[in-house]
Amino acid sequence: MKINAYLNFGDRRCREAFEFYARVLGGEITMMQSHGESPMADQMPDWKDAIIHARLELDGQMLMGSDAPPQFYTKPAGLWVNLQFDEAADGERVFNAFADGGEVRMPFAQTFWAHRFGMVVDRFGTPWMINCEQAD
Repeated sequence: MKINAYLNFGDRRCREAFEFYARVLGGEITMMQSHGESPMADQMPDWKDAIIHARLELDGQMLMGSDAPPQFYTKPAGLWVNLQFDEAADGERVFNAFADGGEVRMPFAQTFWAHRFGMVVDRFGTPWMINCEQAD
């Protein structure tokens, strides 16, 4: 079994977000299909450019997402996507990229449980925890 985060975007910014995540995190977008490219194209003519499903593959893991119609979208609350880094410099680079245009909730710094840890909501509204654990 694998657990994968699935992100919804209420402002039709899924394509922009996933292209940004691919640049910052690496990996490869292996699927990016719009409603207009799907069998549902005729059912949602106003949504033809919106993303029905996106998939970013990173080191054998996946981050997935889509644009959500307003009646089905709720702003993320009570959850964070955690990214675990072995190297603090990698975590700091990602944290700073996510903080650019986003909102830092906890600065990237040393804690009692981690070499470095920070919390940031990126410019697309996705909440991230960036964690670099203490070395044994």
